[in-house]
Amino acid sequence: MTGANTAINLTVFGVFVLLTLYVVYRVSTRNVSASDYYAAGSSFTGTQNGIALSGDFLSAASFLGISGAIAVNGYDGFMYSIGWVVAWLIGLMLISERLRNTGRFTMGDVMAFRMRQRPVRAAAANSTLVISLFYMIAQMAGAGGLMALLLDVHSKIGQAVIIAVVGIVMVLYVLVGGMKGTTWVQIIKAVLLLLSVSLLTIFLIGKFGFDISSMLDRATQRSPLGEAVLSPGVKYGATGLSKIDFISLALALVLGTAALPHVLMRFYTVPNAREARKSVVWATWMMAIFYSCTLVIGFGAMALVGTDKITSAPGGENSAAPLLAFQIGGTVLLGIVCAVAFATILAVVAGLTLTASASFAHDVYANVIKHGEADPRDEVRVARITAVCVGVLAIAGGIAANGQNIAFLVALAFALAASANLPTLLYSMFWKRFNTRGTLWSIYGGLTSCVLLIVFSPAISGSKSSVFPDVDFAFFPLANPGIVSIPLSFLAGFLGTVLGGERADAEKQAEMEVRGLTGIGSGLR
Repeated sequence: MTGANTAINLTVFGVFVLLTLYVVYRVSTRNVSASDYYAAGSSFTGTQNGIALSGDFLSAASFLGISGAIAVNGYDGFMYSIGWVVAWLIGLMLISERLRNTGRFTMGDVMAFRMRQRPVRAAAANSTLVISLFYMIAQMAGAGGLMALLLDVHSKIGQAVIIAVVGIVMVLYVLVGGMKGTTWVQIIKAVLLLLSVSLLTIFLIGKFGFDISSMLDRATQRSPLGEAVLSPGVKYGATGLSKIDFISLALALVLGTAALPHVLMRFYTVPNAREARKSVVWATWMMAIFYSCTLVIGFGAMALVGTDKITSAPGGENSAAPLLAFQIGGTVLLGIVCAVAFATILAVVAGLTLTASASFAHDVYANVIKHGEADPRDEVRVARITAVCVGVLAIAGGIAANGQNIAFLVALAFALAASANLPTLLYSMFWKRFNTRGTLWSIYGGLTSCVLLIVFSPAISGSKSSVFPDVDFAFFPLANPGIVSIPLSFLAGFLGTVLGGERADAEKQAEMEVRGLTGIGSGLR
């Protein structure tokens, strides 16, 4: 359907890539220190960072995955959106201010503040790398499906080549621009994405005479599930097990958002805690508007394109929004929507790559290997080398996961963040007795249990929607392990602290509490 118009589609996409690469190059000339490369010199305002934060968070899973999930599963597909919007309240009330006041560049700064530095920083870096890689794999899989639709590429080899090209461009953003360049890409992308979904929503409702009821009636007629798509229970709720799976998914989404490493790192790009809180408020409003639009887009795709056509298209569920754009505005609107969606993938993966590389260079190389005495230029060089390595792994994982619903894949990354990071951060900031052993048990207990349960779950094998559908080694019945791994991490941190016999550093704990609440001693303006 779109193959005859690839020249128009590629032109729109190419203009965006060249524009953003130019912006990244222009701002990269100011990357003169580790602070510039990791945190953009803390030079962004709360408003700018909030827009960038929404850009960092509104990934391909949000645009393509959720639109597709709603187009196929109706009401149940919207559950992802609700979880993600509500989750920001945790970030606003518990995380953002104390994190900004206590750390400098990475999540490991906070976790290791009053603990033994080397083992805790190594654990924080391991957690960041695993979570970032899971998240990146989902984005790369989305890139494969999107470009397959854009270029009408149906072969797996062709889609693998596309994913590799995406990875190369993404690494270029990070190598050249650092945090400052990546932030400006996020701001541009967030504005374009919000404008695109808003205009697409208005055009879509206009197709039905601005009568949403008429659109929903048409949607039920085009779906094999009929009116059931307007009520909960199509995907979650048919059995007792699926209800538990939904609760597990909801826990992962709500608790994981406030503990994602690339989201946490963005709080360091503002000068003080007040601007960090302002960032979260701006991001929350932008995401509430965005997810309201995806609800209309999802049901609109069901009504105008049809569920069967969506599931049979290259990219499967993830093709709902592009197909709807083609149905409404032809090749030009398709090119614009695909370019914005592709920019979304590039920007989010660039942010993830920067976070993973910064964590390894700052936490492992500078503080574990060099004992805090690394030359800043060497540290940035190591970060850039790490970015290349992470990019290669993400490309390989994206090729393996190509065709999966990316909203579902991202939910696994949220489960990892909620299991390994959130309990450790909360204990570190709010429990005076928490010690090094508790920190290590919490991080590794949550991370290991979550990874193992994912590997032996239906997400990986044993069902038609699995990453490896032709084999079955699953014994854990839930697709998302959050309901087990999150409490297990809290329990492991508690037991490690109580049974460890190691006393917490009272002086450091007092300093952390004062700094977290007031910013005194953190060097903030």
